[in-house]
Amino acid sequence: MATFVINTDISTETSTIEVTIDPNKPMAVGRHRFRLVVVDDSGNLSKADEVEVIVADQSAPTAVLNAPPTVAVGASFKLDGSKSFDVGGGQVVKYVWTYLGQP
Repeated sequence: MATFVINTDISTETSTIEVTIDPNKPMAVGRHRFRLVVVDDSGNLSKADEVEVIVADQSAPTAVLNAPPTVAVGASFKLDGSKSFDVGGGQVVKYVWTYLGQP
């Protein structure tokens, strides 16, 4: 078990790790990123791999928006909300889409 702190490495000799959550300070609802780099017996480091974990609200639904990472200028593309879910057992029945402009 490990208590993660943002941008602080934790090294192990095992291939799995349990993320320990303090019940008095749970992770915020939303997306959280984790990174893994592995080292071989010669000391060579891998390129990093990253994953996003969604911490879901227990009563409200969770929106999961997927889109292509890159699109050509002038090309149409699809946004996909089909992986949105409701942990509380409800059904997602409406999707509200908004274009927010450039960051």
